[in-house]
Amino acid sequence: MALSQALLEVLACPGCRGKLLDREDHLVCPACAVRYRVEDGIPVLLVEQAEPV
Repeated sequence: MALSQALLEVLACPGCRGKLLDREDHLVCPACAVRYRVEDGIPVLLVEQAEPV
């Protein structure tokens, strides 16, 4: 599920404050090399639950 462009513009990685990239059911932070899941259209931006890319 793709997130809206407006939402992606305001979201940032909670670890480094970097830009997040929308990849199917995850948001990816290239700087931290982690991904955050998206559940029912809601990003779960918890550093403790981030997965390595």
